[in-house]
Amino acid sequence: MQVTILPAPVSGTVTANPSKSAMQRAVAAALLAKGKTIIRNPGLSNDCLAALEVAENLGAMVKRVDEEIHITSNGVKPFYDEINCGESGLGIRMFTPIAALAETPIIINGHGSLVTRPMHFFEEVLPQLGVEIKSQDGKLPLEIKGPLQAKNITIDGSLSSQFLTGLLMAFGSVADKAAITVKDLKSKPYIALTLQLMELFGVKVRNENFEVFHFDAPQQYKAVEYTVEGDWSGAAFLLVAAAVAGKAEVHHLNTQSAQSDKVIMEALEKAGAEILPGVYTIIVQKNGLKAFELDATDCPDLFPPLVALAANCGGVTKIKGVSRLAHKESDRGITLQQEFGKMGIKIDLDGDYMYVHGGTGIKGATVHSHNDHRIAMACAVAALNASGAVTIENAEAINKSYPEFYDHLELLGVAVQRVEQTV
Repeated sequence: MQVTILPAPVSGTVTANPSKSAMQRAVAAALLAKGKTIIRNPGLSNDCLAALEVAENLGAMVKRVDEEIHITSNGVKPFYDEINCGESGLGIRMFTPIAALAETPIIINGHGSLVTRPMHFFEEVLPQLGVEIKSQDGKLPLEIKGPLQAKNITIDGSLSSQFLTGLLMAFGSVADKAAITVKDLKSKPYIALTLQLMELFGVKVRNENFEVFHFDAPQQYKAVEYTVEGDWSGAAFLLVAAAVAGKAEVHHLNTQSAQSDKVIMEALEKAGAEILPGVYTIIVQKNGLKAFELDATDCPDLFPPLVALAANCGGVTKIKGVSRLAHKESDRGITLQQEFGKMGIKIDLDGDYMYVHGGTGIKGATVHSHNDHRIAMACAVAALNASGAVTIENAEAINKSYPEFYDHLELLGVAVQRVEQTV
C-alpha cells in the first residue's frame, strides 16, 4: 500500500493502541497457566495475532469473545510439531524457551526480517538446560527437543533482553531452585515489564539489581483477568505529532507503566514541548522546539519517533544507542539516515551515537518503509511539517504493531490518502 500524508496541523483526542509488549507477554503467561485467562483491551496487531497462534499451537484454546480474548490452557502441551512467530522478534525469543518445556521435538520458524536475525544465543544456552537444538547457521528455522531443565546459568544480555524474557518465563514454570545471572543487560525496563506480568500471573522472581534473577521455590502460573495497557512505543508517534504540529490528547497511557518507551516524555520535555500529564491521559502541545540529548540504549524502539521529533528541533540532537538498531525489522540507523535524507534532514552516525540536524526544513518526498513499521510511522509524522506531500511506499508495514495508526492520524485532522499497490 502507498500512503500519502499531506502537511497539516493536528488537533483532537485519540486512545493509544494496546501495548504489544504487554499483550504478547500476557499471552505467554496465559499459555503457561492452568485455567481460563481473560485478556481485555487485547492487541490485534500482526505480532499479537502471531503470539495467539503460537499459544494455540502449543496447547491453549484461544477464543475471541466480544472485545476480549479468552485463553484456556493446561500448560505447554503442543498440538503441532511446528510454530511460526511471524515477524515478531519478541515472539521468537520468548516462545522458544517456552516451547522447549515440551518433551516433543518442535520446529520454530518465522518469516520476513526474522529469518535473518541471529539465533546463536539459543545454541549457546539451551544445551546447558538439557535442550537439544539445531539451527541453520545460527538462523531460522530452529529444531528443538526438551524438556528444558531450570539450572543455575550465566548469560550475555547485551544483544537483546528478549532472550532473557523467554528464559525467565520458562523458568517460572519449572524452576525448583535456580538463578539466572546476566552480564551487560540491555533494556532493563522491558525485563521489569516481564517480571511485572509474571507476578500478576502468580510467579514472583527475586531480582538483584537486574544482574541475578532468583527462583527460590516451585511456583505455578495462575489464570487471571488482565487488561492490556496502552502502548507507549506506538503512542510516542502521536505525542511527537502533537509536539511538532499542534495539540493532542492521548488516552489510556499509564505514566506508572514499566514500559521503557515512556521515556518519550523525557525527550519531549527536553525538546521544550508543552506537556500536561494525567494518570491515564497525556496532553501535548506544540511549542518552540530545541535540540536535545537522550540515551535511548534501553528503549531502541524510540529512535524513529525521536528522529521525527529531532527533525523539527532547532540544532543538532544527539541520541545514544545506535548499536541496538542493527537487528530490527531493518537496520534502523541506516534506514532512518536514508529515508529522512530524502526529506532533507541530515543524520550522522558515529559509533553508538546518532546526530540529527534539525530545524533545516522538511521536504516533500517519496520514501520507503523498508517493511519496518516504525520507519513508516516516523516518516508520516515528519510529513506533518513538510514543504509538500510525503508518500510512503510499503506503508502497510504498520500492521506489525499499530494497524490503526493512519486512522488515528485522521482522527487528529490529518489528510491520509491510501492507494493499494499491485505487485
